[in-house]
Amino acid sequence: MSKNESLQTWEDSEFPILCETCLGENPYVRMTKERFGKECKVCSKPFTVFRWLPGRGMRYKKTEICQSCAKLKNVCQTCILDLEHGLPVQVRDTALGIEDEAPRDAINRRYYTENQQRSNEAQPADFSGRANPAGRELLKSMARRGPYYERNKPHICSFFVKGTCTRGSECPYRHELPKADSELAKQNIVDRYHGTNDP
Repeated sequence: MSKNESLQTWEDSEFPILCETCLGENPYVRMTKERFGKECKVCSKPFTVFRWLPGRGMRYKKTEICQSCAKLKNVCQTCILDLEHGLPVQVRDTALGIEDEAPRDAINRRYYTENQQRSNEAQPADFSGRANPAGRELLKSMARRGPYYERNKPHICSFFVKGTCTRGSECPYRHELPKADSELAKQNIVDRYHGTNDP
């Protein structure tokens, strides 16, 4: 593949694919855009990175995966949750009976992604559950009813947990003790995207 051909497969977009929660409750969000700022955490292809502050007292958020990977699975580019139901990919795919056929190794991943993009342009994949009415009803019962802005809060201050934070009210992190939930601390973006071992 020549240099020009590889540059053509890089992603340059004008606006990210986001869920309501990640976008935030403020309708006037200011975003920064960095063309080819990072490589996608799933397919390793350079893409346009967006960064924004969802609201007052929240932490900055940024896109983690490229738009082509987000479109393939119908997920948010930041939290990697389903756009329609707000559920993890593993839960959605299990309810709808969808098998993940995407290769995990780097050699086949790009070829698979490009072929899926071409086939999705012709006929987009159905993640709504129209083909599986029982799975659709299950997803409706589990779906999040509205945005969950608690996810946008700043991380917990590690110095406060140790008892050594000297910033006080100036600290941009939360001053509270973490809950004993070790399962969620071990999340991995690639596992969440493919729907494997997602706590």
